[in-house]
Amino acid sequence: MKKPTASLAAALLLAATAAHADGVIRHPAGNFPISSAVEVPAGYSTIYLAGVGPDPADKAVDTESQTRSEIKKLAAELASMHLGLGDIVQMHVFMVGDPKTGKMDFAGMMKAYREFFGTPSQPNLPARAAFQVTAMALPSMMVEIEAIAVRKP
Repeated sequence: MKKPTASLAAALLLAATAAHADGVIRHPAGNFPISSAVEVPAGYSTIYLAGVGPDPADKAVDTESQTRSEIKKLAAELASMHLGLGDIVQMHVFMVGDPKTGKMDFAGMMKAYREFFGTPSQPNLPARAAFQVTAMALPSMMVEIEAIAVRKP
């Protein structure tokens, strides 16, 4: 196996440096707007955010609108703890299938997600998984998002 050249090593170091903030290292997942892995240094506090549903006004809408509503609710919860969306290191997104197609609206979820993650004002990307589930706790919910955030010591 060949040893990496100095320029390759410098590029890898630059990529790792650009992908972390405040000591948390986020490993990019190529062109997809999530991290393939996130490293949290010792000493950070871990905050587990319970799954949130959409605001009542958004319950009868669509996956995109509900996702947007839920991310705003996560942002408000984090703000109450003096944290932001950039402090999220892991997300789980649960979606029910669209009644017409039976399939989750991944594209709609991603459209709303990209408004908050991987933007110039909030570049930090969490590791994330998305799942289709049979049903939600409330029949009007199409999406539920839970997250894990960290706080710098």
